[in-house]
Amino acid sequence: MLLARINDLLDRRWLTNDGPMVKEFERRIAEFVGVRHCIAMCNATVALEIAIRALGLRGEVIVPSYTFVATAHALQWQEITPLFADMDPGTHNIAPAAIERLITPRTSAIIGVHVWGRACDAEAIEAIGRKHGLEVMYDAAHAFGCSHKGKMVGSFGRCEVFSFHATKFLNTFEGGAVVTNDDALAEKMRLMRNFGFAGYDRVIYLGVNGKMTEVCAAMGLTSLDSIDEIIALNRRNYLAYQEGLRAIPGVSLIHYDPAERNNYQYVVAEVDPDVAPLRRDELVSVLHAENVLARKYFWPGCHRMEPYRSLQPNSALLLPETERVAARVMVLPTGQAVTPEVIQTICAILRSALAQSASVRTALAQRT
Repeated sequence: MLLARINDLLDRRWLTNDGPMVKEFERRIAEFVGVRHCIAMCNATVALEIAIRALGLRGEVIVPSYTFVATAHALQWQEITPLFADMDPGTHNIAPAAIERLITPRTSAIIGVHVWGRACDAEAIEAIGRKHGLEVMYDAAHAFGCSHKGKMVGSFGRCEVFSFHATKFLNTFEGGAVVTNDDALAEKMRLMRNFGFAGYDRVIYLGVNGKMTEVCAAMGLTSLDSIDEIIALNRRNYLAYQEGLRAIPGVSLIHYDPAERNNYQYVVAEVDPDVAPLRRDELVSVLHAENVLARKYFWPGCHRMEPYRSLQPNSALLLPETERVAARVMVLPTGQAVTPEVIQTICAILRSALAQSASVRTALAQRT
């Protein structure tokens, strides 16, 4: 189907500039999420930057440190200061109580991030926004196809930003989108993604080039055609890991609420250093030695990356849970290229490494 769409767009000779495939992709995304508007972009970082500018954010904006650095960069790039809030260790999402502690007269907004596709506490965050007169938007890069209390992610706050990067389960090769129910905001962002053009020769707003191409939209439409099968495969892999890692001391997978819609895009384990005989970093090294590309996701946190490490050298003092969890999280391979047999092998490697390490430690303890 992808090749048929590509042949179609080549025959049409309409490769970019808000073509029919981009329009169809936007319509289907908005329909799937249940919002009035989807504004497709060339990538999610540009989508964040345009949404931030369209909302008129300034001064300081509160964000989690436990997120991909693009969330912070999209602010800093526009000379807005990201203030890093600590996480709820149970969800890995920004903690509402931590948000309250960071609000100053310079604060203009809160950006929540739905980490691993598990939604933020949107009700608490938006209540804080209303109380203090702050804008609220969400980085939903992980959360396409997920829900919160029965409502699809994409319909919270003033707007939400999706990523359709090639690493995402629903991808457009490279791409992103902003979704919103705000008509005026949507119109402003459509202008901003195309240099402010409101016609062939009429520029009425400051803008950049944030457009999605037709070939990227073709890939997105093809991904949408198979979204149920892809999510089912992701869930199969998650359950296979759950079974394979069952009863391994000190290693636990994060939980997805079965009452919600989940995309199961990430298989995330926490390694408890007080229980597991090997630490997270040691387990990652073991897996890498076996050509298993496990990741220390979001390590070491945005606050420990530049330029934030230099600009806010003491921020770690306010982020104890972020520091603790970032040192424990390990993301395991999944997706369409990972079979149940591969997952069995990965789990066997982990069990063997942990068992051998436990035996060595026991022997050493007996000698002493």
